Amino acid sequence: MNNLTIAGQLGRDAEVRFLPNGDPVANFSIADSQGKDKDAIWWNCQLFGKRAESLAQYLTKGQAVTITGSVSQRKYIDKNGVEKISTDVRVNDVALQGGRKENAAPQAQTQKPQSKGFEDMDDDVPF
Repeated sequence: MNNLTIAGQLGRDAEVRFLPNGDPVANFSIADSQGKDKDAIWWNCQLFGKRAESLAQYLTKGQAVTITGSVSQRKYIDKNGVEKISTDVRVNDVALQGGRKENAAPQAQTQKPQSKGFEDMDDDVPF
């Protein structure tokens, strides 16, 4: 079984399409940096199912992610009639890295209970 983990930045916003059976597929690309003096490797990725729709809003250009998935190849004919081979990643898991982007959907705010500071403590410490 082939398994791949890639950490990089998205090169474009995720695009959600639907298969003939109605299942969503999010397509996006990730740049895997090979270092300062080397070109990045670009990976075409597909995320299937309900997660494709729910995560697409967070999969925006420049977002740092780590994905795991399996590699597959497919043949296709380009617009000039030439047969080409594309190497793609079928994504199993996605982890967003770094802070929240400005255009990301706001997360629910939760109120943390107030903790007592030293000034609120009793002077009668039993030890």
